[in-house]
Amino acid sequence: MKNIIKYVSILCITLSVSSCISTKSTIKNIDDNAPNLTLTKNNTFLITDYSQDPKYGYDADYPVNVFYKNSKGEDINAHRFLNALAGPKGEKITYTKLESCCPFPSKRTEMGAGFLDVYEITWEGQSKPIKLYINIYEKGYLFVPVGLSLKK
Repeated sequence: MKNIIKYVSILCITLSVSSCISTKSTIKNIDDNAPNLTLTKNNTFLITDYSQDPKYGYDADYPVNVFYKNSKGEDINAHRFLNALAGPKGEKITYTKLESCCPFPSKRTEMGAGFLDVYEITWEGQSKPIKLYINIYEKGYLFVPVGLSLKK
């Protein structure tokens, strides 16, 4: 009887986890043809363009894609991206990882799925913190999100 309960429990867990992951990705800005990311002397990403899309980074379907497989830690590329940014008038930003969310199918993970990381971004004088969605599993072009600037 204990074995039956164990197998039923495992089956229920497997079904519930697999039902959370969509079989089709809703992420719209993955681009495997995007160039490899370039580092500056300050160990941040070299970003030269500003996004014109107000959804870029702010919407789970348009995350910042910072592919990490060639680096030593999964958060390092997110930090390299965030450390290149500043507030709208050049203010120093701070960031905190809030959660991982929004599972999506990915061929780049052993389990076949990835998660987006949600970061809260703040700076002095800001009225309300912003949240950025970052995808460490896929590639894409890097831009400065609308409302932010590059650190000088």
